[in-house]
Amino acid sequence: MVIPLAMVSEGERVEIVDFIKPGRGLLCRLRDIGISPGRIVEVLANQGHGPILLKIGESRIAIGRGMAMKILTRRV
Repeated sequence: MVIPLAMVSEGERVEIVDFIKPGRGLLCRLRDIGISPGRIVEVLANQGHGPILLKIGESRIAIGRGMAMKILTRRV
């Protein structure tokens, strides 16, 4: 089942599957921070509001909830 990254619970690992209507700027920004299809990320913090903290490789990245709603994932 595919769900937006914003709906993933803390502590879960997911695979990035696709993006919903990404603009060119959004695609570049996501690629620059290491978010691309096939990448595995772990949700470190998701309080249901505000930014979401992700672990991507050895990095920790915070992204806004609006952006996270455009990132489709699948649980691994």
